[in-house]
Amino acid sequence: MATDPRRMKPSECCRTLNSTSLGEVINERQLYRYRTRAGNRIGDGTHVDLLRFTAWLVEERHRPMPPAEEDPYGKVKDKARARNAAIALAGRDIGDLPVIEDPQRKAKAAGSFRYFCEAYFSLTFHLQWSPDHLKVIERIEEAVVRGGLFSLAMARGSGKSSLAEVACIWAVLNGYRDFVCLIGSDEGHACDMLDSIKTELDANELLLADYPEVCFPIQSLDGISNRANGQLYQGKRTQIGWTAKEVVLPTIADSKASGAIIKVAGLTGRIRGMKFKRPDGRTVRPSLVVLDDPQTDESARSLSQCANREAILAGAVLGLAGPGKKISGIMPCTVIRPGDMADNILDRDKHPEWNGARTRMVNSFPTNETLWQRYAEIRAEGLRGGDGGAAGTAFYRENRQAMDEGADVAWKERFNHDELSAIQHAMNLKLQDEAAFFAEYQNEPLPEERVDADQLTAEQVAAKINGLERCCVPISANHLTAFIDVQQKLLFYVVAAWEDDFTGYVLDYGAYPDQSRAYYTLRDARHTLATAADGTGLEGSIYAGLGSLTDDLLGREWQRDDGAAMKIGRCLIDANWGHSTNVVYQFCRQSPHASILLPSHGRFVGASSNPFSEYKRRPGDRVGLNWRIPSVHGKRAIRHIIYDTNWWKSFTHARLAVAMGDRGCLSVYGNQAETHRMFAEQITAEYFIKTEGRGRTVDEWKARPEQPDNHWLDCLVGCAVAASMQGALLFGTDGAPTRRRERVSFKELQKRKRN
Repeated sequence: MATDPRRMKPSECCRTLNSTSLGEVINERQLYRYRTRAGNRIGDGTHVDLLRFTAWLVEERHRPMPPAEEDPYGKVKDKARARNAAIALAGRDIGDLPVIEDPQRKAKAAGSFRYFCEAYFSLTFHLQWSPDHLKVIERIEEAVVRGGLFSLAMARGSGKSSLAEVACIWAVLNGYRDFVCLIGSDEGHACDMLDSIKTELDANELLLADYPEVCFPIQSLDGISNRANGQLYQGKRTQIGWTAKEVVLPTIADSKASGAIIKVAGLTGRIRGMKFKRPDGRTVRPSLVVLDDPQTDESARSLSQCANREAILAGAVLGLAGPGKKISGIMPCTVIRPGDMADNILDRDKHPEWNGARTRMVNSFPTNETLWQRYAEIRAEGLRGGDGGAAGTAFYRENRQAMDEGADVAWKERFNHDELSAIQHAMNLKLQDEAAFFAEYQNEPLPEERVDADQLTAEQVAAKINGLERCCVPISANHLTAFIDVQQKLLFYVVAAWEDDFTGYVLDYGAYPDQSRAYYTLRDARHTLATAADGTGLEGSIYAGLGSLTDDLLGREWQRDDGAAMKIGRCLIDANWGHSTNVVYQFCRQSPHASILLPSHGRFVGASSNPFSEYKRRPGDRVGLNWRIPSVHGKRAIRHIIYDTNWWKSFTHARLAVAMGDRGCLSVYGNQAETHRMFAEQITAEYFIKTEGRGRTVDEWKARPEQPDNHWLDCLVGCAVAASMQGALLFGTDGAPTRRRERVSFKELQKRKRN
């Protein structure tokens, strides 16, 4: 007797059906459904009618699944889920775009950059345009629409940066450019420019009125950048981007600005290879670059940094558009010092491609200098008394006609509320700081004052090239010396060859680890001693760096012109840096090159100090030309050299000033002065002041505040000291070189006795 399937276990029922070859059409889930919902169709309830059961299975396979049992709580959750999904979808979709408020104004603004500035940025440009402004606006429009490069130098506060930012907005909104790159002196400066542009796109109601296809999706973000990824328009993603370093305008059909990109970068940062990949797979590159004040006060005073930034501008920046394409550029800038980057770019003889334009606040100054001197006295006295300059203004009001004679200002509407004219405003700025006025407002900086006319410039040092190949020793050189300056991050070194009369040749210089860059500073070193000797502390990294560098310099043979091989005869290592003193002494003691190495200590000997010539020699001391090697006793148990840094810096400075070909001249390898600009800057990183004291005059050397790195100067001076130790002597210098003991054989000694 068969068992009722309603009372059978699923496995038992399956075995029963398998025995009748029906297992391929049934599974346990179907059997449960059969038992629970169709059991009354079995028959008499005691015997399984396999034919009816088979028919039921076939019917069940084509019948939709019955609804689940009602769950009130599940219905509530489903409704809440559907409501939340609808709300989220409604929040993501920005809905219909507003209608353009004034199509004629928009069309006119698209064809005129000047009208665009006046119509949509009246709060920014609220004064009447000057003739210089109109010329600049015309040139900017030409660069954006038809292409080209344009650099402009305007007076501080004339709105040149604002014009550049608005030009960027005008270019993308009207479809002239689809990828604009903003470049500043550093990335932070460029991000500030982008923030200003983002504020206009997000808050300018006039732009929203006429450019709703761009500004409405942006304002729909409500300042929450995370909403950008999910924003929809008519069910499609707008692909909008809104980050601190990049803005991607919404992708809207029939919008000229659809998908336009604005991206930022620092001039000395990562610029090469800048590109953007669109969702459709296309890759776009910048077609317009806006550089706002691409130099800093520090870089403007550095010859190497100016050259480095000019090279980046000519290479990486102008190559942003990609192979076979030209990029358009706008560069508002300020000339800080003569010969800086901005001054060179604006010079049409040096860079005609940039079409430089230089404007002034004052085209001609007033001719009545007597009245203006009196004005300056009255105004200064009033300011000291706390009247805010009212007395000076009253004097100017009484004598205005005479004081304005001969004056011509570029922007007559520019003056403060407590001033009467643009002429008075310009003269107040000039009286406040004349040097800053000519640099910031006239774009004609005054020549920098020299501490001493006899001191060398970086240009003069870089020009002292001798035409020799790097590391090639001239045939007349007899001595080879080196010096290593120890710093926390890097080891700086110089190798020099010397003749007996102190004619010198710089054979090589550099830093360890190698930075693989034409210009760098100690502060921004990327590959340091710590990274070169991973897993070591400060002392360990210095020790390891000294080992690698000395093995390279002292272990190699330096080829001379005549084919002879020379080795460095003396290498000094600076032991003045506090954390390195013990490490340097330990290294010089344990190094395989211990016979060549010697720790060194430079001492500042001023006019009031005891000179080295008055030093009382002690037994075991070795004394030379303003240097000495004292006999030592104690834990270090290694000799070291002490020298007068002021005297030897003046001595080295004098060698660089000697004309090429004369005795005692010091020169640098190579044929191109540009390659030695960084070296020359460090050599001239200090200046001297003649100081009198105790009946003598001393050149006291001081560091220039704008040039913190003087490491190669210390190295070159150390090489000269080492040459003096080796026997080099300049005719006429005080003191005498320390001569080596003459080695005489026993046979020669007997011969001398007989004679």
